[in-house]
Amino acid sequence: MAPQKTTPRIDPLTLEVIELIGTVVARYHEEYEDAAAGHALTGAQARLLGLLSLEPLPMRRLAQKLRCEPSNVTGIVDRLERRGLVERRPDPKDRRVKLAAATAEGRRVARSLRESLDFAREPLAGLSTEERESLRNLLRRMLGE
Repeated sequence: MAPQKTTPRIDPLTLEVIELIGTVVARYHEEYEDAAAGHALTGAQARLLGLLSLEPLPMRRLAQKLRCEPSNVTGIVDRLERRGLVERRPDPKDRRVKLAAATAEGRRVARSLRESLDFAREPLAGLSTEERESLRNLLRRMLGE
């Protein structure tokens, strides 16, 4: 009979940190969904618009960033395009590839969405620059950046 592997126990501090990260993520998503609804957008539409406000992207790359199927991205882009928030354009590097890009109105809506996310802004403002830099660096390290 083969020996059974045991899973190492997680220490209480690590468990607490995991729970706190989960709480922060849940609050962020809740506020993001509320902000999106204020613009008559779904959370997925708002996230896609936020990505496109930074740079035009091909559909496949959007799907990777949103962790969903390209067909879902096509539907989201279609709906945002009908509202005048997104447009499709040829990729200057490869005319066979279509890029999705935020329009001027789409960038304005994305900026308004970002500015309406208050839950972390106030607590972060209570931290010193050094504390915010430390938090940023620790989060980057956790993400392997």
